Amino acid sequence: MVESIVARMKSLVGGKRGRQPLTPKLLAQLRQQLLDCAAGTGGEVSARGRAAKLGETYLGLNDAGRHEFLRRIALDFGPVPTAVEAAHRDYQSAVGTPGQWDAEAALRAALRSSRIRILTQFNALPQGVKFLVELRADLLRYLEKDDELAVLDRELESRLTAWFDVGFLELQRITWHSPASLLEKLIQYEAVHEIRSWSDLQNRLDSDRRLYAFFHPRMPMEPLIFVEVALTRTLSGNIQELLDESAPVLDTGRADTAIFYSISNTQPGLRGVTFGNFLLKRVIDDLKRDFPQLKTFATLSPLPLFADWLKRSPDALAAAGLAIAQLTAGDWARDKALARRLRDPLERLAARYLYREQRHGRPLDPVARFHLGNGARIERINFLADTSSKGFRQSCALMVNYLYDPDEIEGNVEAFVGEGRIAATAAVRRLAKQ
Repeated sequence: MVESIVARMKSLVGGKRGRQPLTPKLLAQLRQQLLDCAAGTGGEVSARGRAAKLGETYLGLNDAGRHEFLRRIALDFGPVPTAVEAAHRDYQSAVGTPGQWDAEAALRAALRSSRIRILTQFNALPQGVKFLVELRADLLRYLEKDDELAVLDRELESRLTAWFDVGFLELQRITWHSPASLLEKLIQYEAVHEIRSWSDLQNRLDSDRRLYAFFHPRMPMEPLIFVEVALTRTLSGNIQELLDESAPVLDTGRADTAIFYSISNTQPGLRGVTFGNFLLKRVIDDLKRDFPQLKTFATLSPLPLFADWLKRSPDALAAAGLAIAQLTAGDWARDKALARRLRDPLERLAARYLYREQRHGRPLDPVARFHLGNGARIERINFLADTSSKGFRQSCALMVNYLYDPDEIEGNVEAFVGEGRIAATAAVRRLAKQ
């Protein structure tokens, strides 16, 4: 019986959304299921059965039903206020006595909500961790309009952060010979530069390319984050050239540069769980081992909020001399004379955006925050570096190289975190001041 329920739940995880509304009868049944899970009676088989039934109920619900399901966990299964008050009173009385540590343990137990007991039971199921990651993706959507779910989100994020500690993750290189189901997920999850076809993917997995991903042992065929790398002879400044399927394959023995041109987080439910910085460090170590002649490790990165910033900055647009609609449409790039005239003002604006524009003491650009926080420096602004429609729409076709110098990474991180100081080349700093 239990195994059949587990099998049904496994088949539902990652599938189409359920359609069943949360009727009063089903709500009563759900509440009893939650109470049973919170009570935690019986052995391991009973716990697996309860969790599987609860998961099957959740996956069968429509969107409104799932929202109410999560509200019930958030609002009805927190710590018991009277128990917390009594445990806190006992602790205050026991401070300085031999019973202090027992009282502290009792207080900690009183503060532990039943929500955690309910959620952790899914760990025993084959698809339990994946289920919780998908559940949190739902939760984050509902949280945008329902603040009362915040307490559940904090607890679930804390659990996922512990379960997805980088020490548990496995770095794997993905090749053209990896399982087809995994390759299909790369096409699905690519978030920076769309993989347009199987031949496009094959080009990104050729002998002068590398693709690495982090995996969790409980989600073996689900990449959590992956990075695409090109081995080159120079610092790349154009993504179309880098992804050109007709370009000759480079002899890797002649490569002196590794370009990280796409980093994709694949699981929305793991927002706030950070492992991208560890991925880059592990990949650099792996590349240095396989290609000891590599001297330069850099990115070719988008400026995803640059066009939005221009829209909100009339003085910046005036400096460019074109309306934002014209800049993001991209027709100007076909006029060579106009492109030459726009190059200097756009590069200055991009440098100002990356080096000077901040929010809460950190760079406005999310990609800049990520790489600068990992110890990179702003190396070079690249004009007409992404002439795709997305490239024009997001960043007026500009891209930036962030350079990871192994000798400077630690110092850059300390300066950025401690003082808010951004590492950048003299050329970029000059552009930002103009």
